[in-house]
Amino acid sequence: MASWREELISYIRTEALPVEKFSHQPRLYALTQLIDPEADPDILFASAWLHDLGVFLGHRPAEKLELEKWDSAAYAVRVTPEILTRLGFPQEKIPAVVECIAHHQPHNTPQSRESAVLRDADILEQLGSVGILRTVCKVGRDTRFSTFADASLYLTRALDTLPAKITLDRTRELAAPRIAVLQHFLASLQEEAKGEL
Repeated sequence: MASWREELISYIRTEALPVEKFSHQPRLYALTQLIDPEADPDILFASAWLHDLGVFLGHRPAEKLELEKWDSAAYAVRVTPEILTRLGFPQEKIPAVVECIAHHQPHNTPQSRESAVLRDADILEQLGSVGILRTVCKVGRDTRFSTFADASLYLTRALDTLPAKITLDRTRELAAPRIAVLQHFLASLQEEAKGEL
């Protein structure tokens, strides 16, 4: 019989659409382990794999106006308890998973050790080479990114705001090379594009 972790991975593999969204979850969990290997691994695994359920096609609204008002984290918070219960996840840890998901975005204030770790890991995923790829692949199919100029502006804002939102010292260490990569990319982009994005 498959473990709840294997079942959860299988579920997200099916639900993660567009398909490139699937790779975010294993990277995110791996980052949580680099940031704080002593934090509860069950809580971090479940929250890393479920936190973005509300951004997947088939889970989020299809209509542009509805999508602009959509709260993907609130959706994930709402459906997570039932999913975890069905998969045999430890019941007593479900509230902690829900708390992590509810506070995983940069504008949130983490309420637990695990939510601080997850939020910091998610910030790391928005910086560096991975952050660039995750942003640029949305051009033309995400309401926020019609052009490369939109993606460049988003990445510039990420560079200007996200490092200051990091909570943990270990994350700051891990962020330094990612910040340098993003700084270099944006400077090179400005030089090459000459304002024509």
